Amino acid sequence: MIKLRLKRYGKKREVSYRIVAAQSTSRRDGRPLAELGFYNPRTDEVRLDAPAILDWIKKGAQPTQTVRNILRKQNVFEPPTEPVSG
Repeated sequence: MIKLRLKRYGKKREVSYRIVAAQSTSRRDGRPLAELGFYNPRTDEVRLDAPAILDWIKKGAQPTQTVRNILRKQNVFEPPTEPVSG
C-alpha cells in the first residue's frame, strides 16, 4: 500500500519534513516514490504540489493522519463525508 507521509530531515532540533509518497513498509527516511511537498513546523511554512497529491490519492494512496490534517488546513481536498444512515 502506498502512503502519503512525512519524511524527516534537517539538523537536530531544527527539523523540517518533506511530504512524500512511499510504500507503507519502507523506512521513514528511505527512498520515496515521489516528493510532493514541504512542511516546516517551526515557521508553519507549507509548500504543496496539489495536482500531484490529488493524482496519488486517485491512484489509491492513503495519507497519514498528520498529512491529512496538513492537506485539510491548506484546502487541498475535502475528505468525503460518510453518509448518515437513518
